[in-house]
Amino acid sequence: MSEYPSFQSGTSRFDQKRLQESVELLERFKQGTLPPGVTDAQLWQAQKIKQAIIHPDTGEKILMPFRMSGFIPFGTPVVVGLLLPNQTLVSTVFWQWLNQSHNACVNYSNRNASKPAPVTKFIQGYLGAVTSAVSIAVGLNVLIQKANRFNPTTRLLVQRFIPFPAVASANVCNVVLMRHTELSEGISVLDDNGNVVGTSKVAARHALLETALTRVVLPMPILVLPPMIMAVLEKLPLLQKHRRLVLPVHSLVCLAAFSLALPLAISLFPQMSQISVDQLEPEIAMATDRKIVTYNKGL
Repeated sequence: MSEYPSFQSGTSRFDQKRLQESVELLERFKQGTLPPGVTDAQLWQAQKIKQAIIHPDTGEKILMPFRMSGFIPFGTPVVVGLLLPNQTLVSTVFWQWLNQSHNACVNYSNRNASKPAPVTKFIQGYLGAVTSAVSIAVGLNVLIQKANRFNPTTRLLVQRFIPFPAVASANVCNVVLMRHTELSEGISVLDDNGNVVGTSKVAARHALLETALTRVVLPMPILVLPPMIMAVLEKLPLLQKHRRLVLPVHSLVCLAAFSLALPLAISLFPQMSQISVDQLEPEIAMATDRKIVTYNKGL
């Protein structure tokens, strides 16, 4: 079965009965008691449904807006808001707050939950992530406004690119702050049979680094491509004549960029990543004869 998560938006709509059937089918596969006639395609479909909805550590359902399969439908309106032209200070703060609030909930819902952590730690992380995002975005906007060498057209174009550095840097802060207890407590590493070998802080560092990198790659196409594309499209006679079409076209461009960026970012590292025992703490190497162990890096 694949170690990469499923991100298809359609999997957000499966009902409880379909999910239960998928979980039971996978359990029977593990036990070797599959009924006759079950195909590989059915097993892959069941795995996709389970991965999209169930947290691998807790075994609990992830709320629909915070699943990777729900990232595009629930995240696209926020992206459109971030990229709106002529942003005021209030609108900049609002969209950055909303974006990082959604990201914080996604990071928390898809964290490595092999070790318990107090909710207060996540609240502190959320406040730090939102503060960093708003501060960076507002600071860059103020700098652009004070840059007298830019003419109004250039200033507007540059302002459209401000969300990317603000969001990318804040995304990294968000991941680290929301999951920093993993660095101090460590995360569970597993053998080939899914048995816990031990707890590793080194694996936790790898998990957070990999997740942070995906959070830098994810907004790149989403927040860089649409401003470039819209700068060209807005010069077309159709959009010059019908200005009401600009926002719907902008939304479609953002949706297309999001659909491209999410699978690209998620595919960089498998959710269940592997690491050599030689790279981990000595007690891990002493606890197993395996050369490679697995850990849930989160999403």
